[in-house]
Amino acid sequence: MVRKPDPIQRVETFGCRLNAFESQIIREHLGPTSDRERIIFNTCAVTAEAERQARQAVRRARRANPKAEIVVTGCAAQVDPKRFAEMPEVDRVVGNEDKLQAETWAATYPDGRSPRVVVSDIMDATETVPHLITGLDGRTRAFVQVQQGCDHRCTFCIIPYGRGNSRSVPIGEVVRQASTLVENGHRELVLTGVDITSYGGDLPGSPNLGQMARRLLASVPELPRLRFSSIDPMEVDEELLRLFAEEPRLMPHLHLSVQAGDDLVLKRMKRRHTRDDLIRLATRLRNLRPDIVLGADFITGFPTENETMFKRSLDLIEEAGLVHLHVFPYSAREGTPAARMPQVPAADRKERAARLRALGKAALASFAENRLGRKERVLVEHGSAGLTEQLLLATLKGTHAIGTVVEAIVTGVEGVELHAEPAATVTA
Repeated sequence: MVRKPDPIQRVETFGCRLNAFESQIIREHLGPTSDRERIIFNTCAVTAEAERQARQAVRRARRANPKAEIVVTGCAAQVDPKRFAEMPEVDRVVGNEDKLQAETWAATYPDGRSPRVVVSDIMDATETVPHLITGLDGRTRAFVQVQQGCDHRCTFCIIPYGRGNSRSVPIGEVVRQASTLVENGHRELVLTGVDITSYGGDLPGSPNLGQMARRLLASVPELPRLRFSSIDPMEVDEELLRLFAEEPRLMPHLHLSVQAGDDLVLKRMKRRHTRDDLIRLATRLRNLRPDIVLGADFITGFPTENETMFKRSLDLIEEAGLVHLHVFPYSAREGTPAARMPQVPAADRKERAARLRALGKAALASFAENRLGRKERVLVEHGSAGLTEQLLLATLKGTHAIGTVVEAIVTGVEGVELHAEPAATVTA
């Protein structure tokens, strides 16, 4: 007798690392089998384009899978559930807190149908309930959620309305999650959240991010590599700075939420740092950890930004030594103060984004070229390639076991990719 295959269940992820972590929680709640064919879209709301892409993906999925149950969750669903509920292709809309509950995916109902819209008030969430995941399939790196939500109200940002107020995962739970991931073969962990530098303010004793990271590294000595996701430049604590100077397992790479290089634009964004603050932080980090590489998020064409203001963002790349750039043209989000400000034409926003991306690509290529002849430690993600400590892609000569850290000499550079000759395997 031929066994009937289990119905398809898959989760499609849009947006940030936190979403990737939460998608894995959903997968583990779904379990290995199901009585229904189900496709879940874990959406992002950071830009209008991100929402458009999610709706487009939903329509494609319905055409390809006419009998599947299609569920939309994530930030876009939390912020505007009505819009997704009105799509004929969508069967269910699930909020950000609700998607993390096992009963959302496992419950059965008297009529055999799930509620069409399950979206709790995100502002009622007062804590982050730990959700232990066993791993991320096929990856040597994994994300660890340490924080959720944001107490700040940048004028361009809709995310607090999708994620709620800031709340932290207790240190013991962070350690437990990290230990499980390392035991299951992950060699690099990325601490992630919405505003991770606000970590700990709601916990007993108010531990900061640096204290939590130090305890994590001490408690999980078998973890080879640790990174942070994007952080707020004004919230970098002294313990975190000392950790960069003292702990080689903390990777020499930090991504900063910069957004703009002009002080007036930053003020109108309601950011809390200035241009000089960012340059001082970059200088201090390099003094503490000379091999550190810095990345940054930027928004181009924010309301009222003119060419002179934008040029200060271009200049900041060299002045602060920024290498890994994430650049987005400004996207007006209904309900935010910036949406009511005088808007920059969309064509100008996109053109500025293209120029800033080109400058960032050139900076990254120059940094890669300067690695020629140097020794790199590469975490192998598949047979012949992996990531260096400074987040460059390196292709290795020969085949190496996934999850090993290989010391290699850079023998060539192609664009922003390194080619390297292995010298030794450091860890298995």
